[in-house]
Amino acid sequence: MTAPDLRKSPARFSMPHLTYRVWMVWRRNFDVFTKTITVNFLPSLLEPILYLLAFGFGLGGLIPIIQGESYIEFIAPGLVAIAIMNGAFFECTFASFVRMYFQKTFDAIVATPVSVEEVVAGELIWGATRSTINATIVLGVIAVFGLIKSPLFLLVVPIAFFGGLMFASIAMCFTAAAPNIDFFNFPSFLFLTPMFFLSGTFFPLTEFHSNVAEGVALSVLPLTHVVDLTRSVITGHLDRILGLDPSILVIIAFAWIVPVTIFFFVLSINLMKKRLTA
Repeated sequence: MTAPDLRKSPARFSMPHLTYRVWMVWRRNFDVFTKTITVNFLPSLLEPILYLLAFGFGLGGLIPIIQGESYIEFIAPGLVAIAIMNGAFFECTFASFVRMYFQKTFDAIVATPVSVEEVVAGELIWGATRSTINATIVLGVIAVFGLIKSPLFLLVVPIAFFGGLMFASIAMCFTAAAPNIDFFNFPSFLFLTPMFFLSGTFFPLTEFHSNVAEGVALSVLPLTHVVDLTRSVITGHLDRILGLDPSILVIIAFAWIVPVTIFFFVLSINLMKKRLTA
């Protein structure tokens, strides 16, 4: 059986045609992950512990109660949201680029009946899975610290998957445009870092004292909506932002995440298909 000539398939923008073979790509990445479980597990475990010790107990001792809860209780859901973002984004930028460019894994898979679209979709779903794994680890850490206040915390798992799928899809768009692996320094510092600090993770958005700044955070930064959802299910309530009722904020978060995820999921597959078949 000869490998298909990808150049004969014009890369037109279209809705992806996906089959069960997507899960074969996912399974391949999962198998590799399990063989390197120690390397992958320890950073996800130690990072939230470091943040809780440094910010929660260290800096938290200097900060008064925030919106009815201690500082460490406030930042705990934010750490879960950060794990969701980082897990998917780094998996579908640096890791996907290595598999595509250096290891030639994509070329090897496409030599089978798996299509380019299915390879990329499998990468995206695996990125969402990494988010879920990372978020679950962080959730366990904050549970040990006694920072879970609501039985709804189990909803973090589906939130992590779908939030991770959103970040994975956005990340894959950068991968499709990356000329080399150093290119990812740009989205890391210009996209991830602002969200890390300005999405309600370490302080309430109301501290901006500006409805414009709060509105930008709500409308532009994807992590803001993931933080809202994780905080709502871990603490049992949402901090009020822009004077909105907490239930309204949950609706806004879902209404924002779903279309953005669908848009970037389709866009990333088409951009990668164009790159891989050009």
